[in-house]
Amino acid sequence: MGGAVALERSRARPGRRRGAGGAAVAAVVAMEAETWTNSINQANKMALIVWAKETGIDLVQINGQRRYGGPPPGWVGNPPPAGTEVFIGKLPQDMYENVLIPLFQSVGKLYEFRLMMTFSGLNRGFAYAKYSNRRSAKEAIAAFNNFEVREGCAIVVCKSTEKCELSVDGLATSVSQQELEAVLRRVTEGFLNVTLYASPCQKQAQLAVLKYSSHQAAAMAKKTLMEGNMRLGGVEMRVDWLNPDLKQKLQSCEEKPSSSRVEGGKCLGIPKQAPLSPVLRNALDRLNTLCRRQYLGTPLFLTKCVQANPNGWLRFWCRVVIPGCPVPFSGFTWVRQDGPGRSGHEEAKVAVALQVLRMLGCQLM
Repeated sequence: MGGAVALERSRARPGRRRGAGGAAVAAVVAMEAETWTNSINQANKMALIVWAKETGIDLVQINGQRRYGGPPPGWVGNPPPAGTEVFIGKLPQDMYENVLIPLFQSVGKLYEFRLMMTFSGLNRGFAYAKYSNRRSAKEAIAAFNNFEVREGCAIVVCKSTEKCELSVDGLATSVSQQELEAVLRRVTEGFLNVTLYASPCQKQAQLAVLKYSSHQAAAMAKKTLMEGNMRLGGVEMRVDWLNPDLKQKLQSCEEKPSSSRVEGGKCLGIPKQAPLSPVLRNALDRLNTLCRRQYLGTPLFLTKCVQANPNGWLRFWCRVVIPGCPVPFSGFTWVRQDGPGRSGHEEAKVAVALQVLRMLGCQLM
């Protein structure tokens, strides 16, 4: 089959039905927009189409990027490992794959080439090339960084950071991990997990760290979430790549309780554990009953003590797997072992069962 260039077309969003006059105006506007975009850089666009037909290469454009390969024809086995992708910047905006792919294939076999595109059909000035091995990626950087693709047009080629994590700040405190996971699985692809923290920048807000299966999946999710103006709990989500300094700060806050000091005979920085009422103490029974009534299966609890303080406080990592729920519940909790008859693991199970019940919207009192 001959090569093809699949160009993305704008589609009308679902909404109210237009009258005949409104439909006619919309049709005229769409035709004018298409005529305008087609008139830009016509010669190079035609050269691209001819090249694709002659070489049999298929280019598919989805959501602002045009892609070759991933995998390419004839590829056998797993995708290339991390460290095989390079970032290409400062590209002339009227340059396309008919020039770029042969150039970057000259140093090694390409697994994938992605060119970022604008609505007008020009490129956005950057692209990504993923090679079949790390050696070819290094050779591409050595050969093409500061290489003039045209007279006076030197490009930048460097190792792609291949970031896979995003930060979402400003979430309402009412947004639960389960609710956020459900939204992300519905509107993005390649989503792996999310972790919620108290926002370090805003009071009464949460920050979420989202992890994706690849840099491409994370980049597409970032674009979707930013352009879609997504809201949860009535609050607009502010999306960005996860900053390494912020990641380290969040991890240190998670791994260490805040420094404790004594003021007025009270120890600060360690969470207080109020005595549990009989209703709350029966959280395990309530969760089991709820899962049975909803035909979700029997909850499985996994607990691991990760820290023990001299004053008796224990920090547990907990996970609850409910067969009928697509995503397990997991997180950390502090408990205190009061008396020889109570196991720290049992206390942790009660604490995490309470959290799961809250996430499921159950009234605890």
